[in-house]
Amino acid sequence: MAYDVARVRGQYVSLGDGWTYLNAHQCPQIPERVSAAVSRSFRLAGSVAEAETSSGSHSRAHEPGRLEGALLLDSARTAVADLCGATPDRVVLGPSLPALYISLARAMRPLLRSTSSAVLSGLDHPDLVSPFEETGVRIRRAQPDLGTGTLPASQYTELVDGSTRLVALSAAQRYLGTVAPVAEIVERTRARSRAWVLVDVSSYAPYRPLDVGEWDADIVALDVGALGGPQVAALVFRDTAMFRRLNPVLNIPVSPALAGGVPTLVDVIADQTGPGGTRRTRLQRAMGEMSGYLQALTEELQQFLGALPAVHILGVTGEAGDGGRSDRIPRLSFAVRGVPARTVHQRLLDNGLVTTILPPAQLFIDMGVDEVGGAVTISLSPYTTRHDLEHLTRVVASLA
Repeated sequence: MAYDVARVRGQYVSLGDGWTYLNAHQCPQIPERVSAAVSRSFRLAGSVAEAETSSGSHSRAHEPGRLEGALLLDSARTAVADLCGATPDRVVLGPSLPALYISLARAMRPLLRSTSSAVLSGLDHPDLVSPFEETGVRIRRAQPDLGTGTLPASQYTELVDGSTRLVALSAAQRYLGTVAPVAEIVERTRARSRAWVLVDVSSYAPYRPLDVGEWDADIVALDVGALGGPQVAALVFRDTAMFRRLNPVLNIPVSPALAGGVPTLVDVIADQTGPGGTRRTRLQRAMGEMSGYLQALTEELQQFLGALPAVHILGVTGEAGDGGRSDRIPRLSFAVRGVPARTVHQRLLDNGLVTTILPPAQLFIDMGVDEVGGAVTISLSPYTTRHDLEHLTRVVASLA
């Protein structure tokens, strides 16, 4: 079945306001069904759940007097498990990914002693790095290729040794779109240590089918908000036996009302290609079709912008770029030579295109962004059309 972008766009009432949203990396649009589910959950979270009399496999059996909010949290764990190919008992919810990382770093103190080491990625956001830097362990950093923005897996053979207790990285870079070779990094880590591998899939999950078992990572982190859902995050553990090594076990309060929107978000994604099969099966099928559609759009976008002589796509064009050969999600940052990023951003806004200016970071400074006056970041979404990209290209061409 061909990907039906018109059907998908119908899920987003916000798209009718006249703007073209290319800023999913900053603020993804929220499906109307998800907004309605959160509103309903706010009304019902404090009420006593109605017990079903049926004893079928899909009945909501629970102890009498249990609040609806507790069931909303259970349903959210199940939905995250279906999205990731896990089981609900391995899912820990939290209000945000930084909060979960802080709690995880504290809970891992029995493992992260002063004689231990942790390998962090130079591509990660500081909020996902600082909690482990503050544990007192020796920090080693995996550095990206500054020409392409990719993360070479070969360096982990040198960085990881018997003292390593944690390896943390993102599956995809939020602004450059480069995808990390997670499976290879996990394999190299396993060969040299007993370290836990923590992978943030928040930028990867909106574009690719997820199966955490294929990577064999120990912990997968997910910001549900990055998919257009409520502000809820989750850690998915490889095995529940890992909880016994954490002190204390992670337990962060989560709003049941917000959690109530998570199952609806997952259902919206699964329903993109129609009925047939379990939710997990429909998710895999829907994400596979969407991934193919957006990958084709990404290749066209790189050709459109790359054909403009004054445009430089970070990691893709230029002498050090890879020409788009690296594995990438549908996100990129570009600069227009001789035109400051703020001017580019304003021209796009004036033409109804919502993007963002690439935020300051040492990584981007090292990649030479400051030398060209900054860059603008765009990201595609399930509702992006070819017309959107043609419009973007015309506006950029007027500057270039």
